[in-house]
Amino acid sequence: MKGAQHCEVIVIGGGIIGTSIAYYCSKSGLDTTLLEKKELASGTSSRCDGNILAVDKDPGFDSQMSLKSQNLVHQLKDELELPFEYRNPGSVLVCENDSELEAAQRWVNQQQEAGLDFRMMDREDLRNESAYFAEDLYGGLECRTDSIVNPYMLTYSMAQGAKKNGAKVHTHTEVKNINKNHENQFLIETTNGTFTANKVINACGVWAPYIGEMLSINIPIKPRKGHVIVASRQKQVAARNIMEFGYLISKFGGERKVDELTEKYGSALVFEPTESQNFLIGSSRQFLGYDTTVDYNVVKTVAKRAGRFFPKIADMTVIRTYAGLRPWTADHLPILSHVEEVPGFYIAAGHEGDGISLAAITGKVMEEMINGKTTSIPTDPLSYNRFDAREMI
Repeated sequence: MKGAQHCEVIVIGGGIIGTSIAYYCSKSGLDTTLLEKKELASGTSSRCDGNILAVDKDPGFDSQMSLKSQNLVHQLKDELELPFEYRNPGSVLVCENDSELEAAQRWVNQQQEAGLDFRMMDREDLRNESAYFAEDLYGGLECRTDSIVNPYMLTYSMAQGAKKNGAKVHTHTEVKNINKNHENQFLIETTNGTFTANKVINACGVWAPYIGEMLSINIPIKPRKGHVIVASRQKQVAARNIMEFGYLISKFGGERKVDELTEKYGSALVFEPTESQNFLIGSSRQFLGYDTTVDYNVVKTVAKRAGRFFPKIADMTVIRTYAGLRPWTADHLPILSHVEEVPGFYIAAGHEGDGISLAAITGKVMEEMINGKTTSIPTDPLSYNRFDAREMI
């Protein structure tokens, strides 16, 4: 088509997943273009925390995938020019009763068998970790490989790296339609011109289903809302990621012994110190469509839950609150896959709350798929075909 800009690979979505894919694809020599409908990191990547975790992953495939991603991010801190506030302090899960402590011990045993650097912590360890913990906590566990980044800065850093590798990045370029032209290339019509490509990667997170619909592909991803509180530094409450063990139960849909509102909003403690030592405090989990309005009833519940574990922060000063959308799948694993029904079309979405953790390995794996290489991790568990795609979840 006359006037269309052609490239080998088009990545749709300028969040942390899309920019990671653009970085690794362009680094391998692929002629790559990234399209983002607003600004980079304007969606989920700017409305989340920055934890890169293995501590909350199922032992085995899930945790190994996270560990590989952690190793890649450790390399990216030296590869990329723009710093992204990378720190590698490890993380802690705390337990508030005997049953959680017993479950934590089983979790640690499984993770250690899978080769990860986990260990149990007793009450004395918790006191050494933070003087602000509630005195009645039973203990916990730590994962020493976990790290923290600024997801907004990492997104921009990878985009800049992709551009240095020759990739083209177009913001304020919303995809309106996709089909195949007479040369069997993808024809992508946008608000900023027309593009053609041999291969297209859908990295649109919670909006991935909309791109799929343009090609009559059902993508079983739903938005799952979560709130975050940003509190100002008044005391150095903790130096690294702190979560409650109940976060695992909340994440995977189990039953907890908590009050009605905590259960209703899927609230569980997630505490992250930023580089400036302000604090991000979460979390909540709700299915409410694409609504990102802050619900102060949920915020109060999140704050109350944080106070259960850190009673002395009850008088903390809140800078702001925000809500974002996690791209949820039924089995809590992303879709990193070629779609056989539409040759040349790939999906890299559905990371739920693990998009920051898995961004690097996602970019690497998608580059390997495009280039026909052996992938760094097995991809069968991440295949689009694992779902009955004829029905939306």
